[in-house]
Amino acid sequence: MTADEGSARVDSWIWSVRLTKTRSMAASACRAGHVRVNGERVKPAHPVRPGDEVRLRQPGWERVVVVSRVVRKRVGAAVAAECFVDNSPPRPPRDDLAALPVRDRGAGRPTKRDRRETERLRGR
Repeated sequence: MTADEGSARVDSWIWSVRLTKTRSMAASACRAGHVRVNGERVKPAHPVRPGDEVRLRQPGWERVVVVSRVVRKRVGAAVAAECFVDNSPPRPPRDDLAALPVRDRGAGRPTKRDRRETERLRGR
């Protein structure tokens, strides 16, 4: 199930240790230039070895991990946590709740009630 020696593709490793949800998302991140290994932008097939520093840019922050163990297949969360050392800066705080947009009365598209009142005034 796991291989502790050798190397693995960077997109496969990122997916295997649960830094991305799917392997295709990991490969897309590599192609878009969001993945760096030891400071260099890499393609999805770039090999990753123990001791390499992997930087993965995600929306709003950057994950910085050092590879401690190479795995080629997706593993459980407990095993995945043992496969890297997380040196990421703390995640920026999220807003408590996303503010729901509030529309002033009479602004925007009329409601069904507004349309009926308009039709009644026009005599239809």
